[in-house]
Amino acid sequence: MSTQHGPQGHGPGGGTRRDRGVLRTKSIEQSIQDTEEPEHALRKSLSALDLTVFGVGVVIGTGIFVLTGKIAKEQAGPAVALSFVVAGVVCALAALCYAEFASTVPVAGSAYTFSYASLGELPAWIIGWDLILELALGCAVVAVGWSGYVRSLLDTGGLHLPSMLSGSHGGQFGFDLLACVLVLVITGILVLGMKLSSRVTTVVVGVKVTVVLLVIIAGSFFVSGANYDPFIPPSRPSTAGGGLTAPLSQLMFGFAPSDFGVMGIFAAAAVVFFAFIGFDIVATAAEETRVPQRDVPRGILGSLAICTLLYVAVSVVVTGMERYDQLSVDAPLADAFKHVGHPFYAGLISFGAAVGLTSVCMILLLGQSRVFFAMSRDGLLPQLFSRVHPKFGTPHRSTIVLGVVVAVVAGFTSIDVLAELVNIGTLFAFVVVAIGVVLLRRARPDLPRAFRTPLVPFVPLLSVLASLWLMLNLPAETWIRFAIWMALGFAVYFVYGRTHSRLAVRQRQRDTA
Repeated sequence: MSTQHGPQGHGPGGGTRRDRGVLRTKSIEQSIQDTEEPEHALRKSLSALDLTVFGVGVVIGTGIFVLTGKIAKEQAGPAVALSFVVAGVVCALAALCYAEFASTVPVAGSAYTFSYASLGELPAWIIGWDLILELALGCAVVAVGWSGYVRSLLDTGGLHLPSMLSGSHGGQFGFDLLACVLVLVITGILVLGMKLSSRVTTVVVGVKVTVVLLVIIAGSFFVSGANYDPFIPPSRPSTAGGGLTAPLSQLMFGFAPSDFGVMGIFAAAAVVFFAFIGFDIVATAAEETRVPQRDVPRGILGSLAICTLLYVAVSVVVTGMERYDQLSVDAPLADAFKHVGHPFYAGLISFGAAVGLTSVCMILLLGQSRVFFAMSRDGLLPQLFSRVHPKFGTPHRSTIVLGVVVAVVAGFTSIDVLAELVNIGTLFAFVVVAIGVVLLRRARPDLPRAFRTPLVPFVPLLSVLASLWLMLNLPAETWIRFAIWMALGFAVYFVYGRTHSRLAVRQRQRDTA
């Protein structure tokens, strides 16, 4: 059996001085060897097209249907299109780092696995713990949003769910039946196999992208040039809150962001960035890809490019159809078509949003189950969750357990501060992956890299700085909640993971041999 190789040496024979502590690393060779164990081997069935569809499927969600108009009205005006470009560039920096890692370490787990190979066991555990929070809450929040769209469509058709089964609203307790059922159905599909999941996702994404393209094409006929004047509205002081609701940058440096103007474009980019969250999910499927060294980078970068183009096109059309300060906040695209006298398209957009959010839920739950599976396979979580189904080749136990938990959370959760926890978790993962690329380049220059991040260390450094800047724009209370979750993660690691990890077990076996 291969020994693990630390960053300070990787020859055979006994590892390095970092083998014994919480910073012990798991070599790339050992990570790949673990994927070949029959009881832990995931089935390889995905192509570059499947991965691109997954990426588009998770990124194109509520952002394109809601966020575009909200940010145009409140922060950037028609220049919101430039904000999407800025956010896309920030994501592209992170995507280049993810692409190198995913092609070099084609193992389930995404940022968790990458961190284990470059930073060590404790940082890997923390990033895995972070991803569990990010993906679970993300799936629950999206499921609740999907439920809202479906209830709206049912109400239009004269069907009404009892208020007790429509979720919590205005302080009134309720259970969101539709959100819970959606997550349970998706869980069943994921258990049955990745290829089935990718086929369902392909159909859903096809419908969603068709609706988006129809909006762009149809809306372009109602664009008025006068609505773009001024393209960059005059700057004005931001209405950011105070205390713990204020951005951390304001509390630390006394810097209050401005709305509109050139700075408004960058302030808006910090918000619309979150419409891109999810492209990193593609990396979690690397182990189930037939040719990961080639196809994973294509899937990550291809899906990000497609989504950026769609976001920019939609923002240009919607701000051209209706003046930015008249856009609605709740349903800007649908209401823009009502404004020009075409309510049919408004209903079509609501249908597209409901269908689109289905794929977002599926891919978030897929990503979470793969991270959980990878952590279990390494012994940091109970190993019974890393057994794959003998027929379907999927991690059925972890998928079912997580699916049930997320379904319950979705049933009792309303959309509010949970979304911000998803955002900070994602950005934290971006920072860790960018740092990991630089460290692994120095520690293992001999590794074959099918895709290489350009201009290292400058591109990873820019990625770290851009992600930290966006994190500083989040409210201080979000940082506090995130710190509490991380503290709980430290406790779980030192109580269970540190002694049960497979690296620790192997070390004890060598010590007693």
